[in-house]
Amino acid sequence: MAKKGAVLVVDDEEIMRDVLETLLAAEGYRVDLARTGEDGLDLYGRRAYDVVLLDVSMPGIGGLRALEEFLKMDAEAVVVMITAYATFDTAIAAWERGASGCVRKPFQNEQIIQTVAGGVRRRRKEEERQTLRRAMSRSVERGQIIGRSDAMQVIFRLVDQVAPARSTVLITGESGTGKELIARAIHEQSPRAAKAFVPVNSSNIPSELLESELFGHTRGAFTGAVAVKKGLFEVADGGSIFLDEIGDIPPETQARLLRVIQEREFTPLGDTTPRRVDVRIIAATNIDLKEAVQQGTFREDLYYRLAVVPIELPPLRDRRADVLPLVQHFVRKYNEENNRHLSEQIAPEVLGLLEAYSWPGNVRELENVVERAVVIAPGPELTRECLPTEIREPASARTHPHGVSGSSTSTVAALDIEHGINFYDEVRRFEIDVIRRALEQTNGHQSRAARLLGMNATTLNSKIKTYNIQLGL
Repeated sequence: MAKKGAVLVVDDEEIMRDVLETLLAAEGYRVDLARTGEDGLDLYGRRAYDVVLLDVSMPGIGGLRALEEFLKMDAEAVVVMITAYATFDTAIAAWERGASGCVRKPFQNEQIIQTVAGGVRRRRKEEERQTLRRAMSRSVERGQIIGRSDAMQVIFRLVDQVAPARSTVLITGESGTGKELIARAIHEQSPRAAKAFVPVNSSNIPSELLESELFGHTRGAFTGAVAVKKGLFEVADGGSIFLDEIGDIPPETQARLLRVIQEREFTPLGDTTPRRVDVRIIAATNIDLKEAVQQGTFREDLYYRLAVVPIELPPLRDRRADVLPLVQHFVRKYNEENNRHLSEQIAPEVLGLLEAYSWPGNVRELENVVERAVVIAPGPELTRECLPTEIREPASARTHPHGVSGSSTSTVAALDIEHGINFYDEVRRFEIDVIRRALEQTNGHQSRAARLLGMNATTLNSKIKTYNIQLGL
């Protein structure tokens, strides 16, 4: 696609089509021509356009009727009517049907150039708004990055160093360590900050749909492709795309992704014309990609293209100095969300338990624990009783008070069973509560709730059935 944008001219007069094509092509636009409204609608269904210049008076489907059909296909279509009969009634009719403007023949060249430029700007702004809405629906906002530990200070310095560059970045670390937050920080501190940041969770998109999401498709490219779809790489043009769970993408998509990195271009499904894009790729994974390369499940050449700048996020258990500021941050957040007023001063006993816990779910698990504690706290501060059993009663403390030896197997077994049941019940109640909250926040949308909880959608569905959680309650 031409850098300035794409324009579709629909006019039954050959000389008018030629004039507009010559004028707009000289300005740097990609221009396609259609002689009838039917031809124009067919082209619009197969390719993406920023602006449509549509003649009012044409044989077959007239301009006003074609306008309605364009807007049915794409509610945000920018359609400018061109007419030799620019009466007040014609202009009003066009506006009422959703036209973006009306130009009278004969027109001045500069008038057409300014009208098309304004239409392209309008289209791009709307795409950015759609991108933001899509990003909000696909991702979980976790607030600002919190970290005072030496390990996180190293990460912050690295972000400052790599942000201005275009090089690909590979962020690794356990689930819940904040990989998307780091990716956003890189984008927001880069020269691309004014453009889109598009997050994609590869594991949440079925493999057969992933390429369509990333690269887009034409109408009829496959069953169910009833209209042109712009791919996320094209949406992110000029900005950054964040490919989370990159290790989950299938081999055929890996090959196409490698081409995007190497050639800076891609071809939508069903199309034959490559599209050039300027996108910075930031990828993330919680698996060992080197091991995946050795096992043959991940391309070695793609790995080295992605890992130009590797950033490894430490687990929370390796940066315990961050526990206190994180807890205080989440107390503030969930005080506001739940109209609570708990103190941000954390009692030494509670802080000691939180810092001693291993946090297998990392920052995401800590946030869930604090949210629950803020909701159930009976008084003005967090107490030991607000914490889950596995945190307030570490395994070393949940043993026989007299140090039962291996010979007292019956007593040990009885204690283990008792504590196991208590532990299971506590975890079960906690998990049900967290799942319900996630479903409430996403209006019962299980896929979005799964992303919120950091788990696979299939796993969430299984837990909903196991716990008999009634949606909407």
